[in-house]
Amino acid sequence: MHLLYSARRLLAAIAIMLLPAVAAQAQTYPTKPIRMLVPYAAGGGTDTIARLVAQGMSEQFGQTVVVENQAGAGGNLATQTVAAAAPDGYTILMANQGPMAVNPHLFTSLKVDPLKAFDPITMITAAPLVIVVPANSPYQTFQQLIEDAKKKPKQINYGSAGNGSASHLATVLMNVIAKVETTHVPYRGAGPALNDLIGGQTQFMVTTFPSVLGLLEGGRVRAVAVTTKERASNLPNIPTVAESGYPEYEASAWYGFVVPKGTPPAIVAALRKATVDAINGPQIKDRLVSEGAKPVGNEPAEFGAFIQSESKRWGEIVKASALKLE
Repeated sequence: MHLLYSARRLLAAIAIMLLPAVAAQAQTYPTKPIRMLVPYAAGGGTDTIARLVAQGMSEQFGQTVVVENQAGAGGNLATQTVAAAAPDGYTILMANQGPMAVNPHLFTSLKVDPLKAFDPITMITAAPLVIVVPANSPYQTFQQLIEDAKKKPKQINYGSAGNGSASHLATVLMNVIAKVETTHVPYRGAGPALNDLIGGQTQFMVTTFPSVLGLLEGGRVRAVAVTTKERASNLPNIPTVAESGYPEYEASAWYGFVVPKGTPPAIVAALRKATVDAINGPQIKDRLVSEGAKPVGNEPAEFGAFIQSESKRWGEIVKASALKLE
């Protein structure tokens, strides 16, 4: 008992001795470039928002925030990389519902528990998704797509940004609620998936606005529905899935930053401040609004509670779909 007491006193003394060093580190942070990992390929909605915010944070910090795309395994590769990084604020993860809230229920071989491996910083934004078909598609409405899917079980293909991505799970939810079976074709990001949609290899896709905005404006794809309960401000004439006959349907894409567990609170606070200042700057704020989203910038505890609730919600959806991946 005496030895245990002595050991505890020694550990407490060491912790107290380290406090000035941690405080000094937080005050001078950052002193070198910050690495931001994006769990999907370049060109998709997650990547687009990451690069916008990274630029704003670079200006706030006076240090470069380097965006690195590490696609694969539904976002799990980037998640594992950041979880294993030093908790010093120099490696951050662009987190969304796939890696953070869905994959623990979806992948049987997942090596990281996102709810335990990270400290939340803040949510950047939450945005509606849009269901698109090629410009030459016979489907003029969402109802036509669903009616054909009911007649042709498993014969209609959809692409996604990867297993567990927002585009994948929003479609899984659609299949469950509409009682249809469509065939999933996962890609390493929204960009490659959209290329094959335009080329006719897949018949529809649920995707983020940033990833598809240029294609919509160029007339290369056609929107048939949006996934939130209310219509998107930038596509006011496109109905929601809810008003197209499935009132219980709702899905969105959310994005935020997390860091390895144990990152000093002062550094978390510095990262949050730089993020909030960046997303509320006119350039990024106007860009988000133009894409049907708006800045959030909530507190770490609030973002953490949201991730917990999303994990519970998507766990139930994955269970209802009987979907499991290695």
